[in-house]
Amino acid sequence: MIATKKELSSEQHTLYSEVIAERKKLIDKEKKLFEVTPKHTRYRIYIGRFFELKKGLHSVFNELKSAKENDVLEFMIDSGGGFVNEGMQFYNIMQEKFYGRTVAYLDNKGYSMGAMLFSMADKRVIYPYSDFMYHNYAGGAVGKGGEIKARLEHTSKKLEAFFHDIIVKQGFLSEDEYAQMLVGQDYWMGAKELCKRGIATHVIVEGKEVTAKEYLKELKKKKKKNK
Repeated sequence: MIATKKELSSEQHTLYSEVIAERKKLIDKEKKLFEVTPKHTRYRIYIGRFFELKKGLHSVFNELKSAKENDVLEFMIDSGGGFVNEGMQFYNIMQEKFYGRTVAYLDNKGYSMGAMLFSMADKRVIYPYSDFMYHNYAGGAVGKGGEIKARLEHTSKKLEAFFHDIIVKQGFLSEDEYAQMLVGQDYWMGAKELCKRGIATHVIVEGKEVTAKEYLKELKKKKKKNK
């Protein structure tokens, strides 16, 4: 049962929150065992472009800062990317308030920072035609020569370490692939590749949510059947 609903919008994203009452599910009738889902708030945020130019995401993050230990965060991602720093703010709130309780849905596309955000979630759900792309960041600096050099060196070191933690440590790209990404290689992927690499953990197909392994097995069966 859903008790209350709230909506909060920024320039590029929309946050919905629902307070969900405690639920009990019978898992063993003979032993009278129940699976209990405690009362919690489900935060669901629709992600567009990472390009907040006015107030930033103050209202959205202020709302998420009120999350309690059982609350969950869902991302609905349809994003071509944008500011890395804005994406890192989402990473910070996930680490602080929703550690181990995040779900991301690749609802159409996730490129650049959109791909990074999808990769940060604990559970990562795609659809058969979800589209995905990793690449290195783009940027620039203005100022005196020494200042520009120092800033670029500092920023590169920080962001390359951040990207490495999200992409390579989880095994989504190899060290060699990551090195190629840093010098300009783009990695475009569809549903099959996302499942093979473990970037996607689940797929929604024909009204059901199946694991990535189950989806790949079904693709193999269909391929054999069509031969």
